[in-house]
Amino acid sequence: MKTAPSKPKINPLSRQPKRPRLVMAVRGGDGVGKSFFVRSMADSDLGRLCIFDTERKSRLLKGVGQSFDGLEIEHPNELPEFIEWALEGEGQSQNYGCFALDSWAGYFSAKHSEMIKAVRERTGNPLAQPSAEELAADQMILQEVLRKLCIESGKSVVIVDQIPAKGKEAKEDNEIGRVLPMTASGLEYFVDLMVEVSLQERSGEIVRVFQVVKSNSPVFEVGFELTGDVTFKDFLSRLQDETAKDLLVSEIKATRVSPTLQDDMGWDENDIPKDLTIEELIEKTISSGFKKSDLINAARVYHNQPNIHRLNQEQIDDLDRRISAKIKKSDAVITN
Repeated sequence: MKTAPSKPKINPLSRQPKRPRLVMAVRGGDGVGKSFFVRSMADSDLGRLCIFDTERKSRLLKGVGQSFDGLEIEHPNELPEFIEWALEGEGQSQNYGCFALDSWAGYFSAKHSEMIKAVRERTGNPLAQPSAEELAADQMILQEVLRKLCIESGKSVVIVDQIPAKGKEAKEDNEIGRVLPMTASGLEYFVDLMVEVSLQERSGEIVRVFQVVKSNSPVFEVGFELTGDVTFKDFLSRLQDETAKDLLVSEIKATRVSPTLQDDMGWDENDIPKDLTIEELIEKTISSGFKKSDLINAARVYHNQPNIHRLNQEQIDDLDRRISAKIKKSDAVITN
């Protein structure tokens, strides 16, 4: 009797990353340039880009069908099938080097609406809402799409998500079954980096701002910003450049400089110059060994303002006092 051939053993060392890759979630409102950022993946030297297009907008991007593929998802149930085709089916012959989903909110919302409709048909109540258990179970099933793309593909991936008007998140959290917080938390489990894109006024001009709001990488601390015509290659290049540096030096730096501006030591008002401009405060922060992202995070925490260029003079003075107190404490620790 012949025995079945034994399955070859996998050499674990063969599973080491062979090239840099980055898995990002890009969130923002309508018209801030999320789809154009996704399109920039095609110019990042990663190989051919495949966009799973739940909003059917890739037809508007330059080079579709030539520089990259935009696959229109006409029904949400098609998305898992399309991903399976690209990763394990006939689509492997296309040799895709990176992927994007535009957008996660488009897929999630459609599937969530189907579940609400099923609950209302089952209960006969036209206003019925899914229970917490049903929401959790639904989310686990839908997240398999993210698992396939972000983990099993082994490629660089961008997941686009939608942010509504300010204040609407809280309303939906209370009134419509926590759809938006669920989409955000679902993404957080699978991405290396979550970036919010917005149009902000900086020095009298409107610029596109990419601000890191969640990160698994020390290269991109929360609050880090890139502005202007930012591409995926800008993020990938920074990751490659920073991870190539001497890690020991980075560790020594980290022990001397706190990543946050705390409010636990007090300050001497007479020692602090007033009426600094935001540019001067940024320069003071960086020259003192801190980072611009520390200042941005402090503005978020103490003044609920992620755009430091919108701070008024009173708020700038307050942050100046905080950073000055932090500098004094750091100098005292080093002296001792």
